Amino acid sequence: MVAEKKKSLKVLIAGGGVAGPALAFWLARAGHRVTVAERFPALRATGAQVDLRGQGIESITAMGLLEEVKAHLVAEPGVAFVSRSGRRLGAIMANTSGQGKQTLTSEFEIMRGDLVRILYDATREDVEYRFGLTVDAFDQKQDKVTAHFSDGSEETFDLLVGADGQGSRIRRAILPEGADVYWRTGLHMAYWFVPRVASDSDMRETYAASGGRQIMRRSHNAAETQAYFIVRDSSTEASAIHRAPIEDQQRFWGDRFRNAGWQTQRFIDGMKEAPFFYSQEVLQVRTGTWSKGRVVLLGDAAHCASPYSGMGISGGLVGAYVLAGEINATPDDLEAALGRYDSTLRPFVDEIQAAVKPRLLAFGFPRRRIAVAALQAAFSVACALRIPERIAARATTDRGGAWALPGYEQASAEPSAQHSPADLAR
Repeated sequence: MVAEKKKSLKVLIAGGGVAGPALAFWLARAGHRVTVAERFPALRATGAQVDLRGQGIESITAMGLLEEVKAHLVAEPGVAFVSRSGRRLGAIMANTSGQGKQTLTSEFEIMRGDLVRILYDATREDVEYRFGLTVDAFDQKQDKVTAHFSDGSEETFDLLVGADGQGSRIRRAILPEGADVYWRTGLHMAYWFVPRVASDSDMRETYAASGGRQIMRRSHNAAETQAYFIVRDSSTEASAIHRAPIEDQQRFWGDRFRNAGWQTQRFIDGMKEAPFFYSQEVLQVRTGTWSKGRVVLLGDAAHCASPYSGMGISGGLVGAYVLAGEINATPDDLEAALGRYDSTLRPFVDEIQAAVKPRLLAFGFPRRRIAVAALQAAFSVACALRIPERIAARATTDRGGAWALPGYEQASAEPSAQHSPADLAR
């Protein structure tokens, strides 16, 4: 019996970061015509260090890209906690046993730019990328959606996917006016690169200062070091600063962290010469609606889990895998496919978002010096007894819980030698 040929769809994906190209990979592989519109004029292969965990590793493995990811991993053996003077208080090492769950450092640490390039290289021959272009508006009917682009052109598609980040324009257009989808943690973060110095090791270093402040240093290559400032602040001023000009953002962060101790001044001095500077509120996107008609949300636009979930990138990869799997199953019935996408992925998203607990996070950002001293003492004892590593090694699931990646036909359509049973079981 000849298998029935499935309908080929014309799909527009708004957003060329991680989730968008991952979806494009699976849809193009199934024979759909895919266009990715990215607002930046070229591939945005920048950003700080990210990691893969649990089901995210499984998703990359299913794509046949695990070995390519491994070739670009950042060497980060663990996380060290330091005092105001830089004295090491203890360290939590990465779990490389292949069992249990990852610790604060994943076994799969990679620069966001490298991951973006890997996904782009895996799709550019089969997917049309349009850089310097945004979807400013769209109209949809029962059987099509017309996108109106920033260059004045318009085009009709079968499906529009909003993979345009936590501030998604597409999401705002499909939700009721004034809908507040942001679930705030009370934390804010800025990061940038500074020149690496001889004392910068591969270990990530974390320093807790009074005033609800924390500083992290990570070194991803021989020339550069990543500097992170994180502050606990629920004020409207802190929430508004991320929309201010870069100069104002840098002034805000410099003023808040000046004289905080450790290597603070070095990092502040390096702000203005940094190749990029990024400031953001640490929040989640929570909405009961991921689609409307022929428009659907993906990745951070749908369910940003925040950096403190450890599953932001993994969540985007898993979401792309599930959305493509459901579309490919019934391309002639998108309403049903998008409904299954929601019902299948929602338990996983609920799991990774629920792992972020503001009260627990606040414990790591004490305001008083005596509380900082208590926190440092707790770190020292926990690290000396290797409690975090023992807990991780004995865990039966990672941060994504027991939710299992669905076994869509797409995952085995083109078997790869890179898919070992051990890899798939991670």
